[in-house]
Amino acid sequence: MPQVALETSLGYKFVKPALLEQALTHRSHGARHNERLEFLGDSVLNVAVAALLFNHYGTLDEGDLSRVRANLVKQSSLADIAQKLDLSKFLRLGEGELKSGGFRRPSILADTFEAVLAAVYLDGGFVAAQQLVERLYKPILASVDPLTLGKDAKTLLQEFLQSRKLALPIYNVVATHGAAHSQQFEVECLIPSLDIKVVAAGSSRRAAEQSGAKLALVSAEAASPTPVKKRSTRARKTAQLTLPVAVAQELK
Repeated sequence: MPQVALETSLGYKFVKPALLEQALTHRSHGARHNERLEFLGDSVLNVAVAALLFNHYGTLDEGDLSRVRANLVKQSSLADIAQKLDLSKFLRLGEGELKSGGFRRPSILADTFEAVLAAVYLDGGFVAAQQLVERLYKPILASVDPLTLGKDAKTLLQEFLQSRKLALPIYNVVATHGAAHSQQFEVECLIPSLDIKVVAAGSSRRAAEQSGAKLALVSAEAASPTPVKKRSTRARKTAQLTLPVAVAQELK
């Protein structure tokens, strides 16, 4: 049975193989497809990933945890996991989807992964589903920075400059090209304090600004000004207390 190879990749053997078969069945293949399982798997995945992040990152606040989770469960991330599991080899697609390359479509791969997770949950309970999520996601967590994951270039550039007490960047539209329905925008991103000026293009002003911020951030990191560190209240008080002593010693 081909599904045995998938069970090996998942690290889970089904008591009810029919659940896995349904999870791998796209609606184009037949009436008993995986859409209901996909619905359930979405919720199981969110809970499992939330628990994993809560335990893995003990110092992240709610906002950061939500941002990291959103990035880890988005369609492209799930499609990447599905590809690593070779789910495309096991998909049951209708003739039309096969001809159109549905086995490569990110939306189908992501939905199928969620359906497979739901099948594991129904077959072995939440602990089995949680263990599968941990096996798949722990290597991913080891390779990402939770403080930057999911943040766009403009946000990262702003945080970089603020941490160094530098003025925020300035964005100016310097040119537009093309017809109204297919314009290209050129935007310059200026960081006067670091003598940085870059120009980037995009299909919208926002896209051009993001591209400019990405280029400017590379230049700013190369300049690498040292972040400003605040002296703690205790350190300031200590300095205030020891200064008279030092002066007194010099007067002796």
